[in-house]
Amino acid sequence: MVAIRPLRGVRPRNDLAAEVISPPYDVVSEAEARAIAVAKPRSFMRVVRAEVDLPDGSDPHAPAAYAKAKENLDAFIAEGILTIDEQSSFYLYGQVMGDHRQVGLLACCSVDEYDRGLIAKHEHTRPAKVEDRTAHIQTLDAQIGLVFLTFRAEAEVKGLISQHSAGTPEWRVKTDDGVEHALWVVRDVDAIDAFQRAFARIPKLYIADGHHRSESASRVAALREGEGHHRWFLTGIFSDDELYVMAYNRTVRDLNGHDAAAFLQGVERIYDVVEGSSPVPARRGQLSMYLQGRWYGLTPKSAFVPNDPVGRLDVAVLQDQVLGPLLNIDDPRTNDRIAFVGGIRGATALAEAVDSGRAAVAFHMYPTGLDQLFAVADAGEVMPPKSTWFEPKLRAGVVFHRLSD
Repeated sequence: MVAIRPLRGVRPRNDLAAEVISPPYDVVSEAEARAIAVAKPRSFMRVVRAEVDLPDGSDPHAPAAYAKAKENLDAFIAEGILTIDEQSSFYLYGQVMGDHRQVGLLACCSVDEYDRGLIAKHEHTRPAKVEDRTAHIQTLDAQIGLVFLTFRAEAEVKGLISQHSAGTPEWRVKTDDGVEHALWVVRDVDAIDAFQRAFARIPKLYIADGHHRSESASRVAALREGEGHHRWFLTGIFSDDELYVMAYNRTVRDLNGHDAAAFLQGVERIYDVVEGSSPVPARRGQLSMYLQGRWYGLTPKSAFVPNDPVGRLDVAVLQDQVLGPLLNIDDPRTNDRIAFVGGIRGATALAEAVDSGRAAVAFHMYPTGLDQLFAVADAGEVMPPKSTWFEPKLRAGVVFHRLSD
């Protein structure tokens, strides 16, 4: 079973939602974060990336940045920019991006269930990022970032979400990227009970995005000990059949001492290569490579595709057969010669990186499927880092969870 719990949410005043909600902390640069904070002084960016209110170049992981985040958060509440709901509720968060629409449940999930694997992960975490998010939560005494969870589609849950998002939302706004966001509050105790009973029949949830936030919630619970709100963490839970997964692409700064011809020969030992192919691969099992102004289509030879949930992933074949052996990128989590480019930026961003000289080669992946994510997580394995890119991104500041309420 999966346990979920309502929360006394802290959220933007309805008429200020468009000014407050912001991109999550980890998808914008410092310059982009500062520009958002200047354009929208009430933006939640001033909480998730509080270094925007400190001098240029300030360490975002220093105590001063966490203290500034706490100061800004308290000020937003004191000024009425953020309001605190009087009763514990569930929330429904809807997004529309072009023709794609998704609605998920915002609720607290159990740290104990995360620790026991009922909330399954598929990526390793980096200690420095976990320490950063842990310090942020501890200083703010709040979890402000949604952990993005998914589950295999289940009719009862989907029916409840559809039913309770059919009416007029508390607010509906469109952000600068053209995505529409809306929030509904589920206060009725019978509806809350219905959601809890329905989720109790779901065997497992899966982290789509937010491994570091999940692990940090676990760390905070261990540090604080005992019972309380710290044993629950803030999540946005979406059915797998509503999610839009894009490719997570790669660029590499140099060819590890190879010239382009020698590198291409090395690639041809692993892949069937077609010059002049589309920049966007057409199906699973294919990827595209941009090298010296040309796109190449790559299809791995069967001998190099293992029959296991992780090894057969397109991103794993590339890592295990090319990025590691040919380009000497043994750990893509820490190697600064590789960069990851979200699929939302398109193939043009990859070509520009190579043409400008910032990279020597780029790889456009086919999106990793949620069926593959589930298979890896169910096997207790982990994917290579940056295997999935979800759009639209869940905004920060929609609702958050205070630990001392």
